Amino acid sequence: MSNESPIKTVNPTTNKVEKIYDEMTMAQIDVLFAKADSAYQSWKKTSFSQRAQVLHKAAAILRERKQSLAKLCTIEMGKLLGEAVGEVELCADIFDYYASEGAKLLADKEISVKHGKAFLTYDSIGVLLTVQPWNFPFYQITRTAAANIMAGNTVVLKHASNVPQCAEIMEKILREAGAPEGVYTNLFISGSKVSELVTDPRVKGASLTGSKPAGASFASAAASCVKKSTLELGGSDPFIVLADADLDLAVKTAALGRLYNAGQVCVSPKRIIVLQSVADQFIEKAKSLYQNIVVGDPLDPKTQLAPLSSEKAAQTVIKQVELAVSEGAKLVLGGKRLDREGAFMQPTILTGITPNMKAYFEEIFGPVLCIYVVQNIDEAIKLANATEFGLGGSVFGKDEKEAINVARQIVTGMVYINHTTGIAPELPFGGTKASGYGREQADAGIHEFVNAKLIRVTKPDAAY
Repeated sequence: MSNESPIKTVNPTTNKVEKIYDEMTMAQIDVLFAKADSAYQSWKKTSFSQRAQVLHKAAAILRERKQSLAKLCTIEMGKLLGEAVGEVELCADIFDYYASEGAKLLADKEISVKHGKAFLTYDSIGVLLTVQPWNFPFYQITRTAAANIMAGNTVVLKHASNVPQCAEIMEKILREAGAPEGVYTNLFISGSKVSELVTDPRVKGASLTGSKPAGASFASAAASCVKKSTLELGGSDPFIVLADADLDLAVKTAALGRLYNAGQVCVSPKRIIVLQSVADQFIEKAKSLYQNIVVGDPLDPKTQLAPLSSEKAAQTVIKQVELAVSEGAKLVLGGKRLDREGAFMQPTILTGITPNMKAYFEEIFGPVLCIYVVQNIDEAIKLANATEFGLGGSVFGKDEKEAINVARQIVTGMVYINHTTGIAPELPFGGTKASGYGREQADAGIHEFVNAKLIRVTKPDAAY
């Protein structure tokens, strides 16, 4: 194995290298694409029940091995063991959801016509290339793989270079579950080769979760070959606290939600928007909560805040906080590294962020709670929409009608009432604006990469 390979596990709790993989050559990749394309020719002819059997089996394996899989996830990217167990269980739920619902979701859809009959039938399209990030090593690949395998496509994954063991073991699990070779394939390659792979004629669709620059390059490559793509490119989710909200519950939900996965979540509550009348109380309650957070080994059940995913990630977030403070933001709490090995930083609270600061516009991917103070709801909505991103968001308040009215005015793909933006197999996930396009999960997810083909039965002289 080459120490220069970017494909490796570096435990963020210790910053020590655990395992290294050689990067695949283009010749090796060509062989794997050929197998994926060949597998598609037979997989597309299998019945829904045959595909469902594979997905149900994969779900069963995930549940059976959730502790060992979760530990691997924690070692590779640092998340709390309890969070990792929850991630594996969610993946099992997604596989089961599409195994149980896929045939119904892809059933022929009748169209009402004046004469004869018409209906849509949903055909698979071929090999799908998916590029996924490290922050949820199993979930990110499951939400693409489950739907598309059930639809009859084959999937080729380029996972993040720092979670290679999670990528490798998911392919092994699907093979063990009965998926033929080539139905799901993992590639060990660097991100620089992705655009070249998108243009491979055997690839019929492409999906990426990542940064805006990566998404732009990826989508451009797909468009150059007239291939459909879907993108999920991060977010800067607002969390609006209405005047009638339960303040203690809102503080706990926002503050702990921001620490989930060490703040490395696209739909984390990144901008907490509170009214002036309760701002001081909110800030003090959040500060009190954060002062008692236990930061440490993610394998220890007492730990509440894990390390960031890498040393580079920790340095980036610290620099973002320091820049915000130098530009005039107020550091209420934290903002520093912990004096120990590993990619740890303190839970942090910032206030006073204004439009002339970089932090007002960019995504901070770490345990940093940014609190904004507004005078009224109109100002809150304006601030919520003052970002290029539009992924998720939350509204906290007891009056459901008012909360929904506010939610309707937030320009995002998802808004949750009295909850942080969440995830469930039956709920569509995706955003708008610079957060990307397309949806994963639910019925929308399984329809992204199929051909909705119209079949019309009529007579030559029939009027439409």
